Amino acid sequence: MPLAIRHFRCLARGNLFRLPFFFIVLVAAMSVACHSVQGDDGNERSPNGPISDNAVESHDVLKARVRPLTADELSKLAVLWRDRLKMKVEEVSALQALSPQEARPAGSDLKKLLQQQAVLVDRLRVVLAEWERKGGDPKEYRLYVSAVSDVGVDVSTVSAAMTVVQEWLFSPQGGLHWIGNILRFLLILFVSWMLAKFLSRITERAICRVKGISSLLRTFLVNVIRQATILLGVAVSLSALEIDTSPLLALIGGSAFVVGMALQGTLSNFAQGLVILAYRPFDVGDVVDAGGVHGIVDSMNILSTTIRTFDNKKMIVPNGKIGSDTITNATASSTRRVDLTFGIGYEDDVDKAQSILEKIIESHPLILKTPVPVIRLNELADSSVNYVVRPWAKTSDYWTVYWDITAAVKREFDRSGVSIPFPQQDVHLYQDSK
Repeated sequence: MPLAIRHFRCLARGNLFRLPFFFIVLVAAMSVACHSVQGDDGNERSPNGPISDNAVESHDVLKARVRPLTADELSKLAVLWRDRLKMKVEEVSALQALSPQEARPAGSDLKKLLQQQAVLVDRLRVVLAEWERKGGDPKEYRLYVSAVSDVGVDVSTVSAAMTVVQEWLFSPQGGLHWIGNILRFLLILFVSWMLAKFLSRITERAICRVKGISSLLRTFLVNVIRQATILLGVAVSLSALEIDTSPLLALIGGSAFVVGMALQGTLSNFAQGLVILAYRPFDVGDVVDAGGVHGIVDSMNILSTTIRTFDNKKMIVPNGKIGSDTITNATASSTRRVDLTFGIGYEDDVDKAQSILEKIIESHPLILKTPVPVIRLNELADSSVNYVVRPWAKTSDYWTVYWDITAAVKREFDRSGVSIPFPQQDVHLYQDSK
């Protein structure tokens, strides 16, 4: 006992992975113990030994053998299994019809007969399911199976009720069988969940080591692997409950065309989302103009991209609209050129204005020395003489430089007496001499 306590304390002091591992081992052991009702040779077994009916094949073997048969062959096979079940039901009914005072035939065991009857019911259902899948009509057979499976038992006393429960619990298709199936179902779900977390974590670490990969693509791949693993685990766990998933898969495949036609826009968004993830025109945190929306990329999924505008509005843009339009990424490069235009009057000294602009650009700390800023008299416009000023700055400093230079030019022009003209027109009036 102290050894067990020390072992439990060791598990409690361990990391988070040890407890799920201990749980998996415990559930697996319980599942194996509960499924000891099946022998290594594949024949169904009761707690007291194998059922004495060598003509009864195991569930999986019979399921494999009826798969290549035609509907006509399966109809004949259904008759044979129904007759075999009928004979077993007659034996059970004859034994149940005896009163407690009547002597029972030698070697008769009601519990064993009920177990054999349950096996025959299961095998007949296998044949009927395959027959129905190939176009047969097993309705009459199913009604018979339902009728003979509903065995009337006196449960008016506690001992009779316990007998019924015990017979169901230890029958080949009864309690222990389904308890084992449920344990396997839960075990597979738990393992698939743990495996999904493990694989997604490994994938994320591996992708982080790849240079140049976007965070959008990293998030997408991690989510796909996690969800695909869980989905696969659910499919396998359903088979542990003896649920045939092939009709479901066939239904999904048959409805794929209809769903595709109904979801053309969604599929277009899906395809464009894959293209965006592959070519990486932008990443999370980039300032973009995409799909008619200007702002910062907040997140992206396979169908849409979330862009947060500069006035803090959350815009969800379909990937199809982004992929079919021009994408402008303002933060794709580390530096940007700041384009400004300043006009002076025609009466002002152009050399003086040039000197003021050069002095402002040279004194600003955020303007880069390389590439060299451009300051040129560019245009003789209708109302002003225009200079273009094109310094370079880091992308993060773009708007700071833009606003600082604009304010500094206004102050220096006012201080130096250089005018900034507004649009104007000269109107000439001619007086008619007549």
